[in-house]
Amino acid sequence: MGRLVLLLLAACTLVSCRPRPATGWQGYLEGDFVYVASPIAGRLETLAVAKGARVEAGAPLFTLERAAELAAQRQAADQLRSAQARLDDLKKGLRPSELAALDARLGEARTAAEVSQRELVRQEALFRTGAIAASDLDRARLAHERDARSVEDLSAQLDTARLGARPDAVAAAEADVAAAASARQRADWNVDQKTQAAPRAGLVYDTLYWEGEFVAAGIPVISLLPPENIKVRFFVPETDFGALKAGDRVRVALNGAGTFDARVSYLSPKPEYTPPVLYNRENRAKLVFLVEATFPAGAGRDLHPGQPADVELVR
Repeated sequence: MGRLVLLLLAACTLVSCRPRPATGWQGYLEGDFVYVASPIAGRLETLAVAKGARVEAGAPLFTLERAAELAAQRQAADQLRSAQARLDDLKKGLRPSELAALDARLGEARTAAEVSQRELVRQEALFRTGAIAASDLDRARLAHERDARSVEDLSAQLDTARLGARPDAVAAAEADVAAAASARQRADWNVDQKTQAAPRAGLVYDTLYWEGEFVAAGIPVISLLPPENIKVRFFVPETDFGALKAGDRVRVALNGAGTFDARVSYLSPKPEYTPPVLYNRENRAKLVFLVEATFPAGAGRDLHPGQPADVELVR
């Protein structure tokens, strides 16, 4: 009887010493930062925000020196105006005064042709009466033909002058205008890139340069943390991992901040610590998987990366 009592006491002791299953998991808050940089290098001229400030989307963040880019922009604008003026001039043809001069010459040529035609008629009548030689008639005929060709030549010149330049020359000028327009767009883009605005609303988590420092191309100047980019990362044992799936609702408890609802958005496909050889029972109990959950819109505004968190599944 005494042995039975001792065995019962030993069994109770073992049961009481066995660890209770955990009701939640431990983790911490993490943030996906938006690093704002300029694709063009330059000295930091103006830092428009301070570390810890909250900005709305589109708010100016910083400006790099842009004297060279502004000069290139003005040059590109002047070249575009010059190319456009050349194209317009080619399409217009000659100036009005030049067209008037050609028209006056054409009028003189027509008058000369009319006079030579009358002279030819008279010479033909005299030749029929035998008053003049055949050579005089030939000279009158040749003079009229010359004047007639002069009228045709000046008429063609006037028509061509009104048409403007040849199609090939106009096409070349149009290509110059298109190239100048592209250069202007590139210059405008360069100027715009020297001033960067907030792509999204969020917290200015850090400023990485001071005014007056040189910033290389593509190097971030501001790290921005939108509230929707804050998430909780926690680690789930292998025994609980199979019960989780994307979209599950979890409750996140933060010291001093209360509790928040979140949704599982990511489950790691591999454990954080892998045993070197086999998954025996002892090693399997040590496996943990990384899981991430995101907060509803606006819920993460006052949360901060690094805060420890206790997470439990909402059944």
